[in-house]
Amino acid sequence: MKISLIQPSRNNLKYLKWSYKSIRKNQGNHEVEICVADDFSNDGTWEWCQQMMNEDSNFAAIRNEGPKRLGHTILYDTLVNEVATNDICMIYHADMYLMPGALDQIEHKLTDKTIISLTRIEPPLHPPGPEKMLMDFGIEPEEFREQELLDWFKGVQLTQSTKITEGIFAPWAFYKKDFQEIGGHDELYAPQSKEDSDIFNRFQLNGIKFIQTWGGCVYHMTCRGSRFADGAKRNPDGNVFMKNRETDEWLKQNQKATREFIRKWGHFVKHDQFLKPIIPSKYDVGFIIKNANLQLIEVLEPWCSTVYYDENEMRNFRYADYIEKEDTSFDLYKKFKPYPIHQPEKGILVEIDGTNFTQQDYESITKLPEIIDNEYNRLEQELIHHSDDPEFQLGNLYITITNLITTENELIVCKERQ
Repeated sequence: MKISLIQPSRNNLKYLKWSYKSIRKNQGNHEVEICVADDFSNDGTWEWCQQMMNEDSNFAAIRNEGPKRLGHTILYDTLVNEVATNDICMIYHADMYLMPGALDQIEHKLTDKTIISLTRIEPPLHPPGPEKMLMDFGIEPEEFREQELLDWFKGVQLTQSTKITEGIFAPWAFYKKDFQEIGGHDELYAPQSKEDSDIFNRFQLNGIKFIQTWGGCVYHMTCRGSRFADGAKRNPDGNVFMKNRETDEWLKQNQKATREFIRKWGHFVKHDQFLKPIIPSKYDVGFIIKNANLQLIEVLEPWCSTVYYDENEMRNFRYADYIEKEDTSFDLYKKFKPYPIHQPEKGILVEIDGTNFTQQDYESITKLPEIIDNEYNRLEQELIHHSDDPEFQLGNLYITITNLITTENELIVCKERQ
């Protein structure tokens, strides 16, 4: 098999070196092209990449010269589309050690319209989950116990070589054409965060099958990029933890990306226990908001496609103040419309009064697509057989259904933001 491993990196040189050695040691008979994007690092990453390109004919690298980072949302796609020379690629992080036989599993299981995820073996830095194995063989390259890991893994191969589940996460291998068919990652999330959940939704809607192989694995040290820049350590009892909390950069970008994801999809990121996406329907939702304030608008705006506001309230509250401060790629000026000058024409209309809006009402807003999905057949029959639009109340929310048209399939291919 010929495969290109896709590795954007920023100031992760020691992990890149560690990962590189594992790939070359355990790639087997496969022809592996390693594609690295140096995202304006200052730790010697680019100098190392230049050295490797001279020494290894199957090593390719590019560099973002700055002064700002591009992030892996952009660089994944640059590497796939402009650097990788093989039809098969794999998104592969710098803090991953390739286990023996992993590429064999990909070769045997990858077909058109499938994505293969290798199972992650991780030290206990994050909560356990049924989609991974928690085992501590080191939290930094300096203390990595490679032979212990390899000896232990022989038992995994004997007992789980044929086991598969359905889910998707890094590292994930794919045909380049399936990636390009949907336009790759959405730059909406640059430099990072939520770009993976977005593309996984779009793959699933486009008919891609997800396969997680348990016979093919990586040892993953986790989050050694912008999220936890200082890595991990042990306390005197030997328990492991990240040295510091998430970086301010990561926290700010994650909050922004979460709001952009909601604006695009109408729901929080959702998946089952094996990380297979759960995708509620995308309805055309309009909010009619009375007695608004800046805090309420900040909470509600991402959850709808149109905000209808009482023009009389403009004396006390300027919606432009919110629009001008909000960091988003969506055109919010088109989203806010005065009412009743503009009569609402949305499929789902929600009347909200800021004087009695509660936390329970907010939770109902966040679950509205699923609530409507669960009542879809009944609501559809009411729309067909009754002259009046169906109405119902959720707490303090008054909801009117004018149509049940959904648009999630329009999100499959990346398009220019409106």
